[in-house]
Amino acid sequence: MLVGVGIKSRHSSWGIDDSLRELAQLASTAGAEVVGSITQSLDAPSVTYLGKGKLEELREFQKLVEFDTIICDDELTPTQQRNLEHSFGNIVKVIDRTALILDVFARHAQTHEGRLQVELAQAEYLLPRLAGQWSHLERLGGGIGTRGPGESQIETDRRLINFRINRLKNELNKIRRHRAQHRLRRSRNGIPVVSLLGYTNAGKSSLLNSLSNAGVLSRDQLFSTLDPITRKVRLPNGKYALFTDTVGFIQKLPPALIAAFRATLEEVQDSTLLLHVIDISHSNAGEQVEVVEKIVSDLNMSDKPRLLCMNKADLLNPNVSRSFIENNGEFRAVLTSAVYGLGLKELLQAVEESIDSIGSIEVDRRVRA
Repeated sequence: MLVGVGIKSRHSSWGIDDSLRELAQLASTAGAEVVGSITQSLDAPSVTYLGKGKLEELREFQKLVEFDTIICDDELTPTQQRNLEHSFGNIVKVIDRTALILDVFARHAQTHEGRLQVELAQAEYLLPRLAGQWSHLERLGGGIGTRGPGESQIETDRRLINFRINRLKNELNKIRRHRAQHRLRRSRNGIPVVSLLGYTNAGKSSLLNSLSNAGVLSRDQLFSTLDPITRKVRLPNGKYALFTDTVGFIQKLPPALIAAFRATLEEVQDSTLLLHVIDISHSNAGEQVEVVEKIVSDLNMSDKPRLLCMNKADLLNPNVSRSFIENNGEFRAVLTSAVYGLGLKELLQAVEESIDSIGSIEVDRRVRA
């Protein structure tokens, strides 16, 4: 059962219904069957997430449908989650958008690095929520081994999770250092790097497949790619560039998840050019662009040169696509269809010209210095 709440004082370019449609996609990707949804607009956040009236309505619906899980379209506080579960006599599991995203990430992480990053995000998400899981336990007596006298199970678990978090961070820091050395060697070779970024399911993997003729996994699912995938692509001038496909973004992406994927995102930060892939056919394309640009800004990459790739143009009226491009005049944009190979020559030409322009600027800076 999906539940969405809008707070009137909080401005959002996303409507509740649009956000719930995306939540339904996430739930489907996680293997859940959605039986219904309910929304509410509130003046202020509620300690049970929903107001009393809507909560009672949801309880009555549960008696009819007997759903066993509620998925909330926001990150809940531990108190909200606990209160909502208590409202159903603890027979219904309550998870929030963050937990759902983490579940999807865990399903799709293929490499050792990807799994470490997801586990770190999960551990940091779980830590402040331990109290609710152990609220039914009384304080225990003297401990055995590492547990101190009078220490409760929750205190033991908290120390174990903190220990695990530190181990994961140390392992990921080693990976970061290795990646940094690899990027340094790559930069000395003078090979430009183009990072594909964009909203999840915008078609980045399909685009990389079409540009490189490589069999990169491509599914019509959210977050089908988590681990960086790099392919060498020949440009029109005969030179090569490295194109890297990275994790997609989504609205309400948990900050802890962004932090956990720091090693991956540093690949984007050190790239020569950002290729922002946009699903031009999506009804919320404008809102998705805003989400990506906000995250780019948060990662201090606003000044990074970039090119817009308006993908999936085959699914939309060309005149509408052209209008969207004209309204995003800050960056150069190219219409493409990765599935049908449309606009790919023009895209590679634009990438080549952008890289040449960046190189000219760098040479000019060195001369001035």
